Amino acid sequence: MAGSAPIAAEELRAVLEPVRPWLAGEAGQPPRAVVGAAVKTTARWLAQQVPGRSVELRVPPHVAVQCVPGPRHTRGTPPNVVETDAATWLRLATGQLTWDAAVAEGTVSASGNRADLSAHLPLRPLRSRPLR
Repeated sequence: MAGSAPIAAEELRAVLEPVRPWLAGEAGQPPRAVVGAAVKTTARWLAQQVPGRSVELRVPPHVAVQCVPGPRHTRGTPPNVVETDAATWLRLATGQLTWDAAVAEGTVSASGNRADLSAHLPLRPLRSRPLR
């Protein structure tokens, strides 16, 4: 996360406010820019809190970040990759969906022995304050 300003917990919560009704199934999907801001901010928060380069989290088309301490990769596809869609990622980040349920449903693809983010989800500032 070199070159990025730290993300405050208040910023994290604020960027999720506009997507709350969508995640709860109470409204349609917000504009792409709104969803993208929520996805990018939450993924970057994870990378800020769990720095490292052993796992790559991908939420196409919005963001890819590296996180989790351990061996780093330098070329090609990293050995530990987590990939999911925006809604699933945001539900994981906010605690509306568990890691095990998302993997079982097939909405999260996790490859590699370090590609289990369950210990880091939901994101710490959101654990005591669910969106619903």
